[in-house]
Amino acid sequence: MMICRHFIALLFVGALFGACAQSPQTQTSATQSTDSLYTFGNPTSADGTGKFYFGRDIAQVMGHLGAGWLERSEREKEERTDLLIDALALKQDDVVADIGAGSGYFTFRMSPLVPQGKVLAVDIQPEMLQMIEEKEQKQQIKNIETVLGTIEDPKLPKGSVDWVLLVDAYHEFSHPYEMMLAIAESLSPTGKVALVEYRAEDPSVPIKPRHKMTEAQAVKEMEAVGLELVENKDLLPQQHLMIFQRE
Repeated sequence: MMICRHFIALLFVGALFGACAQSPQTQTSATQSTDSLYTFGNPTSADGTGKFYFGRDIAQVMGHLGAGWLERSEREKEERTDLLIDALALKQDDVVADIGAGSGYFTFRMSPLVPQGKVLAVDIQPEMLQMIEEKEQKQQIKNIETVLGTIEDPKLPKGSVDWVLLVDAYHEFSHPYEMMLAIAESLSPTGKVALVEYRAEDPSVPIKPRHKMTEAQAVKEMEAVGLELVENKDLLPQQHLMIFQRE
């Protein structure tokens, strides 16, 4: 049962930026120039797409209908999301981008920590952003901005983001190079990316294989866009918390 529950959580989590990965109609002229970065073949497992980046089979995703799972009451205990947020040590005036904000689980937990800053809640699904906006209005929160991104571009302001948070979402991006290049360009001079992924090095982590990543694979892919690993914080029960900065 644990395997099934965690797999569902990963399918529904956050950005879901790879939702159109298998549809040729989503390819634009902008991405054709970078298609040489990717190879295509048979999926390596049922949860793969058959689109490969640095040898990694990009994972399949699902959509907004599972948003309730993101807000489950036991999530903090299971994933220690409290430790994750504490580890960022956010400053009061930080600008934070929650990429794959989903229903806003992390967005609303980070917002009080940056009262003079703001949280940019990014998703490609308008339904997710609508959930955040309704909750934001109900709670009269003023420092959250929703951003409708695309599968290639999170639409972040260049050079102004202090923290980018990616929780169990990156491995599902259908265009990881384009996305991370745009994210790297959005970082302030001291900006950092917090990449959270289930540990593929640990066979006891009960997650489908394409929904996990090794540190080595993450480092390889981040280096492709000029990001280097600063620290992998060993805090979370089953996930890497990898911190990257521009080289």
